[in-house]
Amino acid sequence: MPSFYIENFGCRAARADGEAVTSRLLSDGFSEQALTEADVVVVNTCSVTAEADRDARAFVRKTQRLNPAAKVVVTGCYAQRAPEEIAALAGVTAVVGNSHKGLLPEIVQRLVQDTAAHVPDSLVPFPSLFVDDQFAHSSIERGGEHAQVIPGAQTRPNLKIQEGCSNRCTFCIIPTTRGNSRSLAAAKVLDQVRGFVAAGGRELVLSGINLGRWGRDLTPAANEPANFADLVRQILNETDLPRLRLSSIEPMDWTLDLIALMREFSPTARIARHAHLPLQSGSDAVLRRMHRRYRPWHYAEKVMALLEAAGPQMALGADVMIGFPGESEAEFQETYDFISRQPFTYLHCFPFSPRPGTPGWLLYQQSPVPPVEIHQRMAALRELIAAKTRCFRACLVEQTLSAITLHTPATIAARGRTSALTDNYVPIEINQVLPANELVDVTIKQSVAAEIQTAETLLPLAVAI
Repeated sequence: MPSFYIENFGCRAARADGEAVTSRLLSDGFSEQALTEADVVVVNTCSVTAEADRDARAFVRKTQRLNPAAKVVVTGCYAQRAPEEIAALAGVTAVVGNSHKGLLPEIVQRLVQDTAAHVPDSLVPFPSLFVDDQFAHSSIERGGEHAQVIPGAQTRPNLKIQEGCSNRCTFCIIPTTRGNSRSLAAAKVLDQVRGFVAAGGRELVLSGINLGRWGRDLTPAANEPANFADLVRQILNETDLPRLRLSSIEPMDWTLDLIALMREFSPTARIARHAHLPLQSGSDAVLRRMHRRYRPWHYAEKVMALLEAAGPQMALGADVMIGFPGESEAEFQETYDFISRQPFTYLHCFPFSPRPGTPGWLLYQQSPVPPVEIHQRMAALRELIAAKTRCFRACLVEQTLSAITLHTPATIAARGRTSALTDNYVPIEINQVLPANELVDVTIKQSVAAEIQTAETLLPLAVAI
């Protein structure tokens, strides 16, 4: 039986791609093995920053060192953006861009067949490049019964229902690496959700590159959802999915109808009380240079509407970019002050990374922000959000929350505890040994640190304990 190993980098949507590839390979008769033992190693890359590129190259080198006999297939956003650069790395056998990711299982099969037939490497035209700008073979559909999203290694798997992005933010390479926005048909989404529930799934995460734009490229038939909010309502009304979690959604895509769904379904935790709205900057001038489609006051209005709908225990997260070209000290202070006024419970802070082929690359050549200033600004924001996180979690002590149990690391299980995640996105340890993929009510008993909570199980929702 041929074997494979897959390493995923980047966002939830990229992980969903990797999960789909894994499912397809398993259904094709492959076994999943450790990196050092696999016949084929798939490196599913990100390219949103230069650091992401470096991480991918480092992993290819690591694979070459630990398993030199493996066929290495590099896919994902880095493979789409710079295929020749990756093909030049020692040990790389094939480069499969996002444009051809739907063909990746077939490509892996061919590699194994060539190896089994003892075809000399000199006669195999690798490293082969499977990349173009048409994205005709990038299908996001998980075809076939074996590609059904199920709870497994990921208790809370991602269902990617949207691909690509039609926005043109000055810093972003995603439209180049993933193409324009494309949506999975509503009927296929519903089939996946029902199959997930039938397989015993408790919490499903809807994901996409620009999730809130789902459906804008489709022509819905009668009684089909016309937009993302309609789709979410259909999922909740027509399936028995216990909990739906929405991944990152742009501020302008939090429509009144979508916020109304949070008000209607979050009290019973069928929709997780969790919203992630990319911010990037709290400075109006910087947002304009970024070509973002909202202003700080728009963002604040959406946050207040969500908080009113889902309640003060809602988790609120954001992406914040530090050091966009030309960002002055005063503009950063505007971002700092804006964040300090919002009820954020966590942030993903990262430095601006110039991406070749974007307008941001040219802006960077003209007015880069010194690295030392970026470091200082990152440190200031991290200190600010750490205080906000501690305050939020301290307010949860003695509160009853709904949580899903996760696959518990051995070190935690040895202490008689279970890892879990609350509906409002707080990682906790339950003072009881429970199986993964169970919904339970918990009462937070102690706030140990900003990174962890302990809790005591009260009323199980899924099984009698």
